[in-house]
Amino acid sequence: MRPFFRPLLTPTLWFIPMFAILCALGVWQIERLHWKLGLIEKIHEGLSAAPVSLEAAYGPLNGAAPAQLDAADYRRVSVHGRFDNAREVLFFTTGEEGAPVYHVLTPFRLDDGQTLLVDRGWIPAMLGDVSAREQGELEGARSIAGILRKPAAPNWFTPLADVAHRIVHTRDPATLAKAFGWARVFPMFLEADATANPGGWPKGGVTVISLPNDHLQYAITWFGLALGLLGVYLVYHHSRGRLGLKKE
Repeated sequence: MRPFFRPLLTPTLWFIPMFAILCALGVWQIERLHWKLGLIEKIHEGLSAAPVSLEAAYGPLNGAAPAQLDAADYRRVSVHGRFDNAREVLFFTTGEEGAPVYHVLTPFRLDDGQTLLVDRGWIPAMLGDVSAREQGELEGARSIAGILRKPAAPNWFTPLADVAHRIVHTRDPATLAKAFGWARVFPMFLEADATANPGGWPKGGVTVISLPNDHLQYAITWFGLALGLLGVYLVYHHSRGRLGLKKE
């Protein structure tokens, strides 16, 4: 007895590209898995490291290359300067259980004259008026620490800034600089650490790591579909007498 296989033309022409595509998608998800694991490791290293200067984390401060933004994302830094509280804006978002909250975004004037946008933390929507949290308005020169973040540019669905009420729906420094007329704005923003503010508001330490890592499941799915397709292809040929064992 010896095995034999005589593939049919039409099923084979369908099978080969579909099988190749499914395998390629599985390989791509494996590559994404390794990329995601590396990114998660990089983030945890950055969050656990001691604060460094802005230039040490970012490189030359007069550039905005994508590689600089990626390298500095989730780096812990310490900066010195003054809050420009008069230009504070409120980033509308939701908090726990979907409750509406604001993040207080305040321009921070660095010693070299640049402006670094600082997310000082969240406040309940009812504290949107600064008079309700005057103690938390920090004055004078100071050092602050936090996590550098790469901004996400607004899309077509992002509402425009409410300039009159200073309410925004993005933390992209370039977009806010254009809307409010800020100059020399650093291309990333800083999420302030959890150091308590006078009066208790805003509450810092808002950095959230939410990186779904389902790539292994996706890879198993694609490779499983490829094996299933192979099984259907072979069973079909067997049913047509094109695959089996032949007597010598």
